[in-house]
Amino acid sequence: MAVADLVKTTLGPKGMDKILQSTGRGHEVTVTNDGATILKSLHIDNPAAKILVDISKVQDDEVGDGTTSVVVLAGELLREAEKLLAAKIHPMTIIAGFRMAAECARNALLQKVLDNKDNEEKFMADLMKIARTTLSSKILSQDKEYFAKLAVDAVMRLQGSTNLEAIQIIKKPGGSLKDSFLDEGFILDKKIGVGQPKRIENAKILVANTAMDTDKVKIYGARVRVDSMSRVAEIEAAEKQKMKEKVDKIIAHGINCFINRQLIYNFPEELFANAGILAIEHADFDGIERLALVTGGEIASTFDNPESVKLGHCKLIEEIMIGEDKLIHFSGVEMGQACTIVLRGASRHVLDEAERSLHDALCVLSQTVIDSRVLLGGGWPEMVMAKEVDELARVTPGKKSHAIEAFSRALIAIPTIIAENAGLDSAELVAQLRAEHHKEGCTSGIDVISGSIGDMVELGISEAFKVKQAVLLSATEAAEMILRVDEIITCAPRRREDRM
Repeated sequence: MAVADLVKTTLGPKGMDKILQSTGRGHEVTVTNDGATILKSLHIDNPAAKILVDISKVQDDEVGDGTTSVVVLAGELLREAEKLLAAKIHPMTIIAGFRMAAECARNALLQKVLDNKDNEEKFMADLMKIARTTLSSKILSQDKEYFAKLAVDAVMRLQGSTNLEAIQIIKKPGGSLKDSFLDEGFILDKKIGVGQPKRIENAKILVANTAMDTDKVKIYGARVRVDSMSRVAEIEAAEKQKMKEKVDKIIAHGINCFINRQLIYNFPEELFANAGILAIEHADFDGIERLALVTGGEIASTFDNPESVKLGHCKLIEEIMIGEDKLIHFSGVEMGQACTIVLRGASRHVLDEAERSLHDALCVLSQTVIDSRVLLGGGWPEMVMAKEVDELARVTPGKKSHAIEAFSRALIAIPTIIAENAGLDSAELVAQLRAEHHKEGCTSGIDVISGSIGDMVELGISEAFKVKQAVLLSATEAAEMILRVDEIITCAPRRREDRM
């Protein structure tokens, strides 16, 4: 429960951030609001707490957002279960009750879900709302309109694939967060070499991973004895010739841009420049992989048969300036869904956090594009579920009903915490909400900005159904798993057989 209390304060639009300081040598500092990031870096001995860390990690991989909610909900369920255990109710009974309650809560959500898949305009509006809601609890909440638009544009470019590889995020310190922008195409964080064309149209790109520095004898500890100085010159000439042949092979592909992962020596670079080919060296590995993916080429390492190598294509390569740095911009790439988001910000920490928040938003949106069901936010889904679960508790005979009631109390804890983090009177607000929700078709939730009950439809606060469902199910399962345990035993490490 201590773990849940730790991340509890980061929940909701008015949630606080945590500074994580590593105990390692560098004492690196990260400032974050992302539940998974916080928990990932916790140093925990208690095995039960590790389960909570795991569920938040899975939630992060699966849907990308809702990492804090999962842990908080599981923590609350455990807290309620503890009270029941004190009242001498068997853990299995509690688990059976939780199972029924979770099933019931899920059905309650399914009935209330909205789906605007057919209506393009409404669907876009839904995506914007979801992006805004996701970003509002993060550092980007000041400019959430702007970033929500960025995220939605980027995801709509993907045309329904959840492959976030195609969206590249480049962080450049300087400027303010408002200066961030979305650029179609691909930006490579490299400078263009000396004496080479600065701008190429209809580029044919060969992406390679090969050594372009073989103008030395590369055999380790090779000694060549010569009888006169002129022989040395011959060896050098031969090496130069070898290099030239390699370059000619590459040029024979009919390309006008050559990007290499390793370094390129001055001599081959000069040859490329003479042939009017743009050569870029040291493009780091994820840069290369992405570039190959985006331009539709393959990474080549041998150049003997040009016909088997897939070249990448793009309409225009040029040099652009961002802040102080020169970058290379590839526009009109083969894979139309690729784009690059350039984040600007005051410091490295701000940028890291901005990237994490944006990543959350992108994950959620790309999931929503596939599964377009939407719910309202602001504690509304929890109240809906709690109400249904309560009614189930009333009609269930036996001890299970206590467990089911406990489940609904745990659900109500989420709106309570959202309100508490905003410094509002949580008991009062949640009681009001509860009364509201007994009316038919109620859409109210907690509006932290004005500090009262607000209409979630008007405020445009909505969440993806997939996130909520994942939160509900993982939290229940985690709580169930911890409840099943009655004691923790430390094992002796497995003895290795003597392999003598």
